Amino acid sequence: MDALPPSLLRAVLADPEHLPEHLARFALRHMGPAADRSVARVRERNPDAAPAELRALVVARGRRSTVAEGAFVGGPFLLLIPVAFCAALLNQARTVLELAGLDGRDPTSPERAAELLVLMGVYPDTVRAGAALDALGSSDTGRDTESAESPHRPHRLRRLRRLRRPAAGAVWGVTLRMARLLGLLTPPGTRRDGPGRARGAAATTANLLLLAAVIAVGTVAPLVWLPYMALSYHRATGRLTDRAALYYFREPAPRPDRTVPGLAGASARAAVSLLVPAVLTAVVLVVGWRIEHARWPVVTMVLALSSVGTGLWWRARRRVRGGRAAADEP
Repeated sequence: MDALPPSLLRAVLADPEHLPEHLARFALRHMGPAADRSVARVRERNPDAAPAELRALVVARGRRSTVAEGAFVGGPFLLLIPVAFCAALLNQARTVLELAGLDGRDPTSPERAAELLVLMGVYPDTVRAGAALDALGSSDTGRDTESAESPHRPHRLRRLRRLRRPAAGAVWGVTLRMARLLGLLTPPGTRRDGPGRARGAAATTANLLLLAAVIAVGTVAPLVWLPYMALSYHRATGRLTDRAALYYFREPAPRPDRTVPGLAGASARAAVSLLVPAVLTAVVLVVGWRIEHARWPVVTMVLALSSVGTGLWWRARRRVRGGRAAADEP
């Protein structure tokens, strides 16, 4: 998934209250068939594998794809963090659909979207989740019919502008909610009372402060957040697959290798993204470049340009490698 469909991001930003439902419905429509084919492929390539071995393969692939897509689709630029989080959520959803397929359930059935919302901790049971999805579908149908039947194009344009207007202010709220759904701030579905609740609130606050610090540092070094995200996605996806395995198979998911895929490479890129601005800044200070007898404007420009340049180079390299990998697939 090199890019996310703009329609999904527009729907999420225009209706952040129903973010999980929009993601679940999109995952069912666009990833259910792919999950079904993936399950068939895994069984075909491993005809002698036991059910637990097949689940281990699906879980390992799910962790790898979530780390890769979530940490790298958004790229090095902080404005694309919602895109990265959305990509990670969709890859987690595909892994859940594949586990459902291994259990003999149809990954394209509407029941899978309700189960996904339950496993993400949004609803306590599939009855309430299904009702919420049905209500969202009815409202969407009504809006689509109204737009299609309206003969006045200016009215439709005004309506689209009203939908876009809150999007800019909702980005941060949507980003935080995506982080909660991913399990980056606190594992979803955990309810505690008494001391446990206080500890959970403290852990959530600490995770939020850490995430904010990583984002703040990322404004100078655009790749520095990748190792943090890789490790966080790896752990959060493991918790989700554990819940899915218990739900579908009544047993925990097989434990894959503890190695976090891509962590070493992400750490190396983060180090480079810190080193390049530091070296260039040192060069500016040593050479003594100035603008109107002041060094700091030059230092600021060097920091900004080196950060953006490093990010663009890395993103271009990533896209080229992704294109080659897609071309090599059978």
